[in-house]
Amino acid sequence: MSGRGGAPRFLRFQSPVRHPRGHFPGVFALANGLARDGLLSEAEHRFWRAANDWYDAAYPDPSDIDPTVYDPVLNPGAAAWFKVTAVHLLDRVPGYLSLLAAHGVACERVESSDPGRIVYEDAVQVVAVPRGPDRPV
Repeated sequence: MSGRGGAPRFLRFQSPVRHPRGHFPGVFALANGLARDGLLSEAEHRFWRAANDWYDAAYPDPSDIDPTVYDPVLNPGAAAWFKVTAVHLLDRVPGYLSLLAAHGVACERVESSDPGRIVYEDAVQVVAVPRGPDRPV
């Protein structure tokens, strides 16, 4: 799926099922949920912990820079998107997708040239608020 006009500039991996709060949980939230619920094997847990640690060191957490970025009142439905140029980050996503697939957790790739109103941006990602109720975030 591509957003309005032009080649996709952003990628997101998310659940195809809307969370009760109205958003589509991303790949990291889905994997973190499996870990939080104690559903990972010992090997899966080691992978998840090492991968999360790598990502934590590889790029900033937007909410550490702007605590309001995911505020549900100020930025309803805000979601993080990788920039397509962040290849070093995207290269590691398949490990998460395999982990989710092993547990029957669906995750889809969404592409967009316009993910919504951008409320945060750095070299590798944006956080955007979808523009309307039928947007895929």
